[in-house]
Amino acid sequence: MLREVQTKYGKVRGLPAADPRITSFKGIPFAAPPVGKNRWRAPQPCQKWEGVKECYKFAPISVQNTPGLGTDIYCREWHVDPQIDMGEDNLYLNVWTPAKKADEKLPVLVWYFGGGFQWGYPAEMEFDGERLARRGIVVVTVNYRLNIFGFLAHPELTKESPEEPTNFGLLDQRAGLKWVYENIGAFGGDCEKITIAGQSAGAGSVMHQITTEKNKGLIKGAVIISGMISSPYERMGIAFPMYLKDAEKWGTEFFEFLGVKSLDEARQIPADKLLAKYDEFVTTHPRMFTVVDGKFCTASPTEKLLSGDCLDIPIISGNTADEFLNFIPAEDEAELEKKAEQIFGKDAKQFLAFPQAKVDTGKAPEFPFGPFGAHIIGDKQRYAEISGLELTIKKVFEARKASGSKNNFYYYRFNPDIPGEDNPGTFHSVDLWFFFETLAKCWRPFVGRHYDLARQMCNYWANFIKTGNPNGKDADGSAMPEWKPYEASSKCEMEFTPNGSVPKTETDAEYKAFLKAHIL
Repeated sequence: MLREVQTKYGKVRGLPAADPRITSFKGIPFAAPPVGKNRWRAPQPCQKWEGVKECYKFAPISVQNTPGLGTDIYCREWHVDPQIDMGEDNLYLNVWTPAKKADEKLPVLVWYFGGGFQWGYPAEMEFDGERLARRGIVVVTVNYRLNIFGFLAHPELTKESPEEPTNFGLLDQRAGLKWVYENIGAFGGDCEKITIAGQSAGAGSVMHQITTEKNKGLIKGAVIISGMISSPYERMGIAFPMYLKDAEKWGTEFFEFLGVKSLDEARQIPADKLLAKYDEFVTTHPRMFTVVDGKFCTASPTEKLLSGDCLDIPIISGNTADEFLNFIPAEDEAELEKKAEQIFGKDAKQFLAFPQAKVDTGKAPEFPFGPFGAHIIGDKQRYAEISGLELTIKKVFEARKASGSKNNFYYYRFNPDIPGEDNPGTFHSVDLWFFFETLAKCWRPFVGRHYDLARQMCNYWANFIKTGNPNGKDADGSAMPEWKPYEASSKCEMEFTPNGSVPKTETDAEYKAFLKAHIL
């Protein structure tokens, strides 16, 4: 087993995972600590070390609100440890490898966690890479800076580093990816077979990484889980990063709010105090996340995927059945018709002619949570409920094929029963337990059919990482249900159901085609 590995920067020693055929290395540095003068600066090169670094435990998580103190579903699900180490010195990654020797050239997964670019960390229990590693994959999970530490923009920063003025969290991700490309061969991986993947903001991160020319040649496939967040009814902020000049204004206001007069002063404020002031600041300002800086990020990644300004690679993408559903809030059909005219203009009559447009799915909650917060709808009915995620993914896939891509694109919908007294439905992120096949770490009373589905989902994922095609055999040697690529002509999809993986063909195709045309 590869318990000790020589990287470009020094030797690292790992430990046997729960399965001793897998070695886990936790807390490998991939960049210099982003502290002091390196705060709000692109990641700097990792320094070499002498001797052997014992990589036995996860490094501190990025500075964020303390996990495990709330009562929300995510604190119940996996953010359970308020004592977890946290700090600004956090640019570390983790590796799980099944390799016995360095020359095995196994396919590689690089994983970016989600959390709205405000929260999250690789040490979350659902991200255990062992089950994927048992399938012959070298798994890497990468940490990156968040919130005010990862995405501040300010005129002084732009002047100091005009080529890398902001998006430090995205630059951290890329630095981790470059480290993997340069070092993963020593762990038995193949640097020419790297798939990147992420969920939610991690999926948005994947979209940013595959829509920058800077990563050309580094990435051979992508898995985008619940990340293409757009709506046919309204322009959703998370899909449209703020432009640099606007982000600089928020940064200037934040410095004024801090009571500092310079970047040097702000860099001297302790991290916990900085986070506390940021928490106050975002009660009246947007949270800080990705920025169109004209350098790393030149446009919305969704727009770039639609235009073909991206890496030409195979993609898996999908969503849970219940997450971030879009709808038109209206008192009755008369108000629905008025709102349809506001949304669709001259196409409103065509929209209203679809029976699905007038389907009322009940009262809207007063605070319907969506990406990056909530907005008040009041006592309205939910009309024309639809998954904007699904529509956006399929629109991107159709556009990629129309542009001449020879690669395949695979769509899924995650729609099994999720047990628990909270009756949560297929809430945002619950599919992570299944893709990583880590259900045994969850408190929910999963039973055999859930474990069977998780095994299949993890198999599909592993096959895709290996070959760019998710299809293959199950653990008993039988062929799994065939997952055909989504194309405009066939509209094939995979639905993960209480009865396992079920290939399907898109329903309501004409209605969805109309709404897809109005995405973005």
